[in-house]
Amino acid sequence: MTALSTLGLTELDIVQNPAIGAYLIWQFTLGYQEDGAQAAEIPMAFLVLPMLLHRQTFDEVASTRKSSGLPLFAVKFEKEREILMGIHGRAIQLRPLSLQSIGVAATSKLVRIDYCTAQLRGYPLDLLNAAKPRLPERLKRFAAAADKLGHWFSRLGLAQVASTLRVDF
Repeated sequence: MTALSTLGLTELDIVQNPAIGAYLIWQFTLGYQEDGAQAAEIPMAFLVLPMLLHRQTFDEVASTRKSSGLPLFAVKFEKEREILMGIHGRAIQLRPLSLQSIGVAATSKLVRIDYCTAQLRGYPLDLLNAAKPRLPERLKRFAAAADKLGHWFSRLGLAQVASTLRVDF
């Protein structure tokens, strides 16, 4: 009997949990705001986990340069369009986890939800008076990928992100 089974957790429970999702969405908002953008539109946050918790899309996000942008990321799936088209389905499947993650991030004061404009604003650590969390090595690549997604999404509007990723909000 493993420690995971004693706790009643599966590997899926460990990877797809709202705390990790909150951290990734927070990194996404910080990446979004990096070059002066105000706040990310909430629907964009629902694409973070479906893109990062899927091995092939994660690998392509991680291997694409930050300066390349979302359109060049999408071009990488020219021969395997079904992977890019699968983001929409995964976004629907992971909607409850994304919503819980946004809730955890807001409750933890990592992000602020502006209900009037439907936007998420991330708070940098210096404003939170918190020490930088020590991440396990395996999560560092995810944080960098979430930051990169935020940077890419900040360069495009919601409609362009949806069009490029073939998703519908």
